[in-house]
Amino acid sequence: MTKTKWALDPTHAQVNFKVRHLMIANVIGEFKSFTATAETDGDDIATAKVHFTADVHSIHTNNEQRDAHLRANDFFDAEHNPQIKFESERMEKIDNTHYKMHGMLTMRGISKAETFNVELNGIIQDPWGNTRMGVEVTGKVNRTDYGVSFGAMTDQTGGVMVGLDVAITCNAEMVKEKVAETILA
Repeated sequence: MTKTKWALDPTHAQVNFKVRHLMIANVIGEFKSFTATAETDGDDIATAKVHFTADVHSIHTNNEQRDAHLRANDFFDAEHNPQIKFESERMEKIDNTHYKMHGMLTMRGISKAETFNVELNGIIQDPWGNTRMGVEVTGKVNRTDYGVSFGAMTDQTGGVMVGLDVAITCNAEMVKEKVAETILA
């Protein structure tokens, strides 16, 4: 089967996260700079090998002071670990639009097996002749598994100031690489 390469369309993609603050509300943030590629057998997403990288310095939570703290050693330690990476190992087909993506997530220099949910929103031909695939990837990771151990406690609620589980949502359009035609002279 012919291998198909897909590249992220960064103008139609977002990587968001949310985590509990004071155990009563969520802080929502995003990474503004990231890349992703995928390789499939034909257009079969069940065969996808995905490579994802996010630039930790691009973290944005709509609060510059908090963003600076997140880049510091208490959280991502961006100076020594400037990227978050995910390399898929296999896809597990649930049905025609739902999959489980298994792979290795690396953050703060620690790699751990993680599984994310993938919803295929469709594959279409756009008005400019490109083939596009839309996906939504969701999941949760425990921040302490990656050495993000900031654990200030609150006196009022008896809980941690920042929750342990971080929910991740990525919406993306991937564009199929066009195969160059060879013209024999």
